[in-house]
Amino acid sequence: MPMSRRLIGAGLIASGSALFALQPLATAQSNAPKSRVPAAEVTGDPVSCINLSQIRSSQVRDDRTIDFILNNGQVYRNELPYQCGGLGFERAFTYSTSLTQLCNVDIITVLQNFGGTLNRGASCGLGEFTPVKLVKKSKDG
Repeated sequence: MPMSRRLIGAGLIASGSALFALQPLATAQSNAPKSRVPAAEVTGDPVSCINLSQIRSSQVRDDRTIDFILNNGQVYRNELPYQCGGLGFERAFTYSTSLTQLCNVDIITVLQNFGGTLNRGASCGLGEFTPVKLVKKSKDG
């Protein structure tokens, strides 16, 4: 059975040899908080898998947190069981699966950008996918 390969990262998805640019991530504010992981309210029970065809984009938050945004706007937060070296810095990863879903048993590999050339970095296991609603910060506090 052929393996499906996809590259997902900060505003980047690749399938086969074609690259498709998505919306870039919002730039950090000048008084950036210690963590790039925005507060989120859990909206349901964690699930083991999400459908690949439903993933619109992903946002790497740090070495352990990835938010997957689905076509319908739903956000699933994946907190990796362990830190994944370089993920938060590179903010890009790839995965391989023979299924039509990305699951908590799948492995991601950090993509390192060296002078425009992508190299494979650390490989890390995914955690469960928790449906969340990102909490908007008020300007007052």
